[in-house]
Amino acid sequence: MIEIVEVIDRSVQGKTRPFICRGSDDAIYFVKGRDAGRRSLICEWICGCLARELELPVPDFRIAHVPAQLLNGPARLELADLGSGPVFASKQRRANELTWESAQSVPSQTKQDVLLFDWWIKNGDRYFTEQGGNPNLFWAPDQQELIVIDHNVALDDTVESRDFLAYHIFRREAETVFGDMVTRTEYTRKLIAAMANWDKILGDIPDEWRYLDADYLDPVPFDFADAFALLMAFESEAFWTIR
Repeated sequence: MIEIVEVIDRSVQGKTRPFICRGSDDAIYFVKGRDAGRRSLICEWICGCLARELELPVPDFRIAHVPAQLLNGPARLELADLGSGPVFASKQRRANELTWESAQSVPSQTKQDVLLFDWWIKNGDRYFTEQGGNPNLFWAPDQQELIVIDHNVALDDTVESRDFLAYHIFRREAETVFGDMVTRTEYTRKLIAAMANWDKILGDIPDEWRYLDADYLDPVPFDFADAFALLMAFESEAFWTIR
């Protein structure tokens, strides 16, 4: 496991304001810990793993460890919000926030993949219009590649299709994703393959994230069975006939 050896700064962007850290492998990571909330960390891990199974362009990520002695740093870094123990670490990429203009450079296939993925994991945090928004996506101009991040509010069964289709940044791809039977068949195959790794994904979640207390007596209010059922909804006709 990678150990966090230095906290460089804290991001001013994003609701969870991740910490910018150096790992024992000398790479720079955006790190989410205690202040992000345990449910958020579980969502990041599950959805990140599923995104990787679908070969979405997510940055390299892992569970890293923060040693307790690292929290004795400068007060300005708010290190108590990071906390010690296992954290979610996403490797830094050189990229810019996606704009409406740069979004036009994203290949159609990638747009379709992201749209399908967000509907699958019920991620209502990719809203963007010509007037602005925050799609939690970046664009790497040198590689001409989209970078997909932030799934901390996913697995939300209150996400409704009407709002999803009205505001998702890649909503114009919906007809192809949900209306073409060949596309649907291919995506179904990929989702089945991804869910075959469910037990492994859950098995890698640290016990510290599953409980609210150090004695492991008070479980985090996250129902893994409900999450599994939500993700398996692609087997129903209703999943593909969103309006």
